[in-house]
Amino acid sequence: MRPDTDQIWAWLAEVPDPEIPVISITDLGIVRDVVWEGETLLVTVTPTYSGCPATSIINLDIETALRARGIDNLRIERRLSPPWTTDWIGPEAREKLRAYGIAPPIDGTAADGRLAARVDRLAGGGNLAIACPRCGSTQTEKISQFGSTPCKASYRCTDCLEPFDYFKCI
Repeated sequence: MRPDTDQIWAWLAEVPDPEIPVISITDLGIVRDVVWEGETLLVTVTPTYSGCPATSIINLDIETALRARGIDNLRIERRLSPPWTTDWIGPEAREKLRAYGIAPPIDGTAADGRLAARVDRLAGGGNLAIACPRCGSTQTEKISQFGSTPCKASYRCTDCLEPFDYFKCI
C-alpha cells in the first residue's frame, strides 16, 4: 500500500536544509508539490535561487529519505516559476532561525514587486531595522552583503556587539 501525500509531506518535514539544519526543506518552503502520477511520486522543488549550490544535495536528501521509506518510483522536478521568495518561510521556521542565531527575513520585504516599502528602500528612501537574534535590539549594522552562505548577509549588533547572519529577502 502506497503512502498518501500527507504522510510524504510529514517525511519531507524531517529533511533538514543542508545549509541551515535547524529548519527543514518544507519549513523553507522550497517543496512546492507532492503528487502521485500513476505509480510514480512526483516531488516539485523550487530552489531558493537558480544557482543555489545546495540544490543537488537537497534533491539527493529528498531521494534518500523517500527511498528509505519504500518509495521506489520517484521523480524530482525543479520548478523555477514562480521564483522562490522568503515570504514562503512560515512563522515557525522564522522563529527557529532566530533561536539558532540567524535574523529571519523581515515579513513583506521579498522581491515580489508588491510592496511600496521595498521600492522605497531600493530607491534609498529607507533602511530595514534588522533585529539582533540574540538580544532583540534593532541597533544593528550591516558588515557585508555576503554572509556565511549566499542567501545571508553579515550584521553586527551595536548593543550586544555580537555578529550574526541575516537571511536576505529574495
